[in-house]
Amino acid sequence: MEYRNLGASGLRVPVLSFGAGTFGGSGPLFGAWGNTDAAEARRLVDICLEAGVNLFDTADVYSAGASEEVLGQAIRGKRDAVLISTKTALPMGEGPADWGSSRSRLIKSVDDALRRLGTDYIDLLQLHAFDASTPVEEVLSTLDRLVAAGKLRYIGASNFAGWELMKSLAVSERHGYPRHVAHQVYYSLAGRDYEWELMPLAADQGVGALVWSPLAWGRLTGKIRREQPLPEGSRLHQTAEYGPPVDDETLFNIVDVLDEIAAETGKTVPQIAINWLTTRPTVSSVIIGARNEEQLRQNLASVGWSLTKEQVERLDKVSSVSAPYPYFPYRRQEGFARLNPPLV
Repeated sequence: MEYRNLGASGLRVPVLSFGAGTFGGSGPLFGAWGNTDAAEARRLVDICLEAGVNLFDTADVYSAGASEEVLGQAIRGKRDAVLISTKTALPMGEGPADWGSSRSRLIKSVDDALRRLGTDYIDLLQLHAFDASTPVEEVLSTLDRLVAAGKLRYIGASNFAGWELMKSLAVSERHGYPRHVAHQVYYSLAGRDYEWELMPLAADQGVGALVWSPLAWGRLTGKIRREQPLPEGSRLHQTAEYGPPVDDETLFNIVDVLDEIAAETGKTVPQIAINWLTTRPTVSSVIIGARNEEQLRQNLASVGWSLTKEQVERLDKVSSVSAPYPYFPYRRQEGFARLNPPLV
């Protein structure tokens, strides 16, 4: 397993990490992902550790805390061998103090997460969304205190817009607060919006990407194909409305090229899609999930080999889409491009 520094921090993370969204799954979204109990979770954790994957990602909102609880049980006795990443800010109830990143909410959320996880510190806490109703100074000063108290090691963000992340980094620099070292983002062959603004920002500011949904919400499994109905067991029947939009024709064109490369390499469609992500600038780790041991072992086999330059170029070309304003001039016009050469 390859390890990379998480952004500009000293925290080294595996290029693949494990997403525990299937642990304790319940409700219309997380229940469709899976319902892994503690015994099976321990088995999946052991397989990950054997492969060198020691970073496990969850969130308080995953099945109303059940994911954190099952992960805590699964890592019992192994705490020193693992890195725990969790997230908070999304609503955990209907009350006025049950959402956001206020001082009181953050303190309570961290204490609740520590209790559910059965640990006294969290390696990486990420704000699951930007809270525009709370001053950034309040958010970061609170996180600073939690780091000083030993409850958090590092902080990050998830699903922030560019200005939200940059404002947070500027406030940290101004006051000497901890900086966001990670940004958990959606990025896949079928969804490359991360590249327009967030990737250049991450490269400039030293923020590592933790990629969620590398298979485009289950669309790059190799089972979704042109002029064929969704497979009976696909979770998209229940969850498509919750995930990122994907243009069908673009998707099918990408799958066609993935099929060609699968025939050339002997690798599977999802393995190729994940491997491509590991080669992208600013990506520190790609979060993989699995409902069972077979899926996990398949996903773990996405690394340890390389696509050829020509294969990467074919994937780049077929998945490329027109950039929105104000980014398209930097891709199309020589003068703009000379001032700001693209990372990819």
